[in-house]
Order: sequence, then C-alpha cells, then structure tokens
Amino acid sequence: MSNTPPRYPRNMIGHGGNPPDAKWPGGARIAVQFVINYEEGGENCVLHGDAASEEFLSEIVGAAPWVGQRHWNMESIYEYGARAGFWRLHRLFTGAGIPVTVYGVAQALARSPEQVEAMQDAGWEIASHGLKWIDYKDHTPQDEAADIAEAVRLHTEVTGTRPQGWYTGRCSVNTIPLAAEHDLAYISDTYDDDLPYWLELGARAQLIIPYTLDCNDMRFATPQGFNSGDQFFAYLRDTFDALYAEGVEGRARMMSVGLHCRLVGRPGRVQALKRFLEYIQSFEGVWCPRRIDIADHWRAVHPHRRRLKPSTLDQADFVTRFGGIFEHSPWIAEGAFALELGHAHDTAAGLHNALCRVFRSASDKDRMGVLRAHPDLAGKLAEAKRLTEDSTSEQASAGLDALTDAERAAFQAQNAAYVDKHGFPFIIAVRDHDKAGIMRAFDRRIGNDTDAEFQEACKQVERIARLRLEAIL
Repeated sequence: MSNTPPRYPRNMIGHGGNPPDAKWPGGARIAVQFVINYEEGGENCVLHGDAASEEFLSEIVGAAPWVGQRHWNMESIYEYGARAGFWRLHRLFTGAGIPVTVYGVAQALARSPEQVEAMQDAGWEIASHGLKWIDYKDHTPQDEAADIAEAVRLHTEVTGTRPQGWYTGRCSVNTIPLAAEHDLAYISDTYDDDLPYWLELGARAQLIIPYTLDCNDMRFATPQGFNSGDQFFAYLRDTFDALYAEGVEGRARMMSVGLHCRLVGRPGRVQALKRFLEYIQSFEGVWCPRRIDIADHWRAVHPHRRRLKPSTLDQADFVTRFGGIFEHSPWIAEGAFALELGHAHDTAAGLHNALCRVFRSASDKDRMGVLRAHPDLAGKLAEAKRLTEDSTSEQASAGLDALTDAERAAFQAQNAAYVDKHGFPFIIAVRDHDKAGIMRAFDRRIGNDTDAEFQEACKQVERIARLRLEAIL
C-alpha cells in the first residue's frame, strides 16, 4: 500500500520555457489548422430524446432550454448550419485548397449523409465530436463511457472508418481517459498549449493536440465576444502575426481556428474568414494541415519517451533517489516528499524548489548539520577515496583529484583555517569554478563574519543540489 501524500494533478509547466521545435514539414514556421464543428442534428432536442431544447451557441440572445418542448426557432437556427452554412464553408475551403478537420457529432453525421459525402470527397478528416452535442459534467463515468463507445460505433458505421481524433467539447474530468481507451491518434479536449504534447495515462501515452476557444467563431454567440466580422478577422490576424513572429528557427508554432456552420457560415461573417485565408496564404512558411496530419507528424518527429517523474514515486524510492542531493541529509528528501508535489516538481527546477523549501524552513541547528555533512575540499576523505559518488565527481570536475603536493597542502591549510574560524567546512559549488577560482573564493570568504558565511554556505549547498538534480533530471 502506497504512503504517498495527495499529489496535485494539474500540469502548470507543460513544455516549459524552451518548447520543442515542431519541425513542421518544409520548415514551416507555423501550422494553421482549421476545425469545422458539425453539430447540427446532434444538439439538445426533445426529438433526440433529450429533456429540453438547446440553449448554447445560437443567435438567440439569452436563450433558455424549453423543457419537454420543441424550440422551433432554435431548431431552425441549427438547421441553417446544415442547409446553408456548411456548403458556404465547403466552397470556401475547397476553393482555397485548404483541408480541414471536421469535429463531427455522430448523431449529426448520421442525419447528414450528403454533407458527410462532401467532407470525404474533399479529403477532409472527420474526427469524433461525441455521440451527442450535450454537456457531460454531470454524467457518471459509466454513462459517458457508454456514449463514447456508441459514438465510435456510429461514426464508423456512418463514415466507413473509425475516428482517429476526438473532441467532446462540453466534457468532464473523465473524458480524456475514457476516450483514450479507444486507441485514438489524438484527443483535443484541452486548451492548455500552443503545441501538441504527450499525456501519460498509466501505461498508455496519449497524444494531445490542444484546441482553442479564443480563435473561435463561438464568440459571435457569447457575451463580450465578436460583434462583427472585422473583430473576428483582426483577432485571427493578430494571433497569426504573434505566432508567426515567434516561429523563428527552432520555435515553430501551431494555431487552431474553431468554426461552426451556423455561426461563421452566415454571409455577414464568412467574408472575415475569407480575408483571413487570403492573409495567411500571402506568407511563406505556413502549413495548413488537418489535425490527423499534425498527429502523424508529431508521432514521427517527437515520439513519446518516458522519463523519471519524482512526483509519481513512492516514499522509499523517492528518498533513495534524492536523499543524497543534500549531502548525507535524507531528512530533506523525506520532507519534500510530504509536500504537495505534482507535474511542476518533475523537473530539476521544480524538485530543487521543493527540497530547498524543507532546507530553508529548518532550524539553524539542522541546517548546520547539513553544512557539516559536506567534506573538506581535497581533504582527507578525498585522499582516502571515501567521498560520496556525487562529491567525488564534483571535486574531479574542478581538477581537485589531481593536485600537486603544494596545491594539496594549500587547500588543507585553508580548510583548517576556515573551519577554525567558522565551525563548518568551506562549501562551494565546484562545478561552477576551476582550481584558481576556488582558491580566490577561499581567500575572499575566510574573512567574512560567521553569520554572513553561514548564509553564503547555505546558498552554495542549494546550488550544489541544483547541479546534482540537473544531472539526474
């Protein structure tokens, strides 16, 4: 039975400050990916067995569900997306030679065979948008899993192929792990990054291609959203410009654009989308793939690799691996293990912070114990080859394992004088220095008052710990 304290499940670090180079085909600086959400015929409606009519993402301001009744106006607005909006978008994208990914609600696809045929004839990807376009926040995991399985079955029956991508949209905390059980190439139920990434779900590694709610025409139907096509175009253009500028050598980016047939498919809005397509086609280094193309590329160029994740270890393994980061002081690792660790602590910087929190909050007596656990530089323990593996490697990095007799004598004399004055060994992160630099630091610091030198030694202990973690993580 594990004695691991509760862990923080959210991932606040992602790719971090140095995200990988996407290495898009042809050296593209940006991948601009368009999604058409096909939901018409899959929305809440008593005809579909739902308790009430739809209330979300329509032209009706302040729409409310009509319990037990058909909402004729709401139904007709959704029907516009299938009858007119879809074909307007189909003409626009096929005319521009830009393939898209369709997030297709399975029941909506089943009610629109001509549109499905047009999607397939155009070479568009049809990913799954779930069985019905409803909210799953209050569903049990069992009910949601049943709907996901039926969505995959119905999608396959209607289109002739299994979906390779998934996006529920109005999802629950269970959606991604439940959908991942269906061997999908990617899942897009996140909005947390500008690039794809791998999510580990036990033994399974699931590729995530984040989606967008900001570069999305849904804001035509939400408060403080887009009031005109000009606003939509300006926002898309500014997003593209920022990501394109960031997409210099080794920093290629991804931009997602979310569309709905009944929203941007209206004539008063589609011109903004048309202007944006023309705008991005005027630039070099722009790749407009389907989402499955991004997934295939990422899997080939950035395959999943498991690495050590400290936050997932049990206490014994954690202390075994990190108990010597602060010299001979496993109690620091034990204290760090008891903190609220998470994804942010699976890096050298993150775990270092957790260990340092325990060290910094300790009493002066306990911190003095850590200082005194450190060996003298080029001292008797080194001579007797009794240093820890880390200390041996560190002292060797500065050439302290190959001193002349005169140098060794000088170090030992400085060690003795320093300990006599301050009561603890001279500590310095030797990987940051050479022999001459270490001797200059000896000469400079031996004259400090002991309180100041205690603080400096503690800083050096933390620096040594950071370098040791970087070698591991």
